Amino acid sequence: MNNDAPIALILGGTGRSGSLLADALAQRGIIPRTAARSGADVRFDWDDPATHQSALDGVDRLYLVTPTARISYAGQVAAFLDLAEAAGVRHATYLSVYNADQAPAEVDIAAVEADLASRHGITHSILRTSWVMQNFADDHLPIIDGVLMVPSDGGREAFVDATDIAAVAAETLLNPEAHAGAVYSLTGPQALTFQEAADIIASVSGRPVAYHDIDQEMWINGALAAGVPADYAVMMRWLTGSVIAGTGATPTGDVEKVTGRPATGFRAFAERSAHAWTSEAK
Repeated sequence: MNNDAPIALILGGTGRSGSLLADALAQRGIIPRTAARSGADVRFDWDDPATHQSALDGVDRLYLVTPTARISYAGQVAAFLDLAEAAGVRHATYLSVYNADQAPAEVDIAAVEADLASRHGITHSILRTSWVMQNFADDHLPIIDGVLMVPSDGGREAFVDATDIAAVAAETLLNPEAHAGAVYSLTGPQALTFQEAADIIASVSGRPVAYHDIDQEMWINGALAAGVPADYAVMMRWLTGSVIAGTGATPTGDVEKVTGRPATGFRAFAERSAHAWTSEAK
């Protein structure tokens, strides 16, 4: 390993985009340092400031992933970014959300974007991502007994592959100057209904998958009963409400603009992930 190579701290380093990003950076000459509560190169816990300083040692660029399943975190992030600047970090790529500037005021997504834009000692890139395709293959949007249940009222979403998020993030961290101040809206190449997504999953898995357009509040209440924090309901209501209102993500060319290759289509993702729906556990 080249000890003179730049070091990138990857928060959420065991997550869907973070783990892929670490591999992409390592292949291209940057030392990735994954950070998470467990299972990563270094321990990092947003609620334990004692883990923050050591994670930043020698780091000059950062993949910023804010606390999950929360809506209030701007203060924690600001304090960490202060530490990061003092430690020598000169660029941060922030994993944001599609149409972050339209998020409810209670949610700190836009506040973090504004914080980054206000800093003069650190450049930034913002990745505003649509609903991630991998949601269908894990516990976010589980297919239970052959049924996918999500409120949508027939609305569409241009689902994005986490591999494309990681690829774009890699480019911004490899060449921060070229992407300083950039805001990229990352989507797949087509906007699909959840029914169409279910049909594709059924096609590639060889198993029937029905789609049930459940009532929005019933869906949210079910998530809260399953352990999702109560205040996160506002985020769930906004994300599903955008699809219901017909203002969900629409395809952009930003993945191809940054990486030079087209965004991954949902069928290609599903074919690659078919084992998630064909295993005995499902």
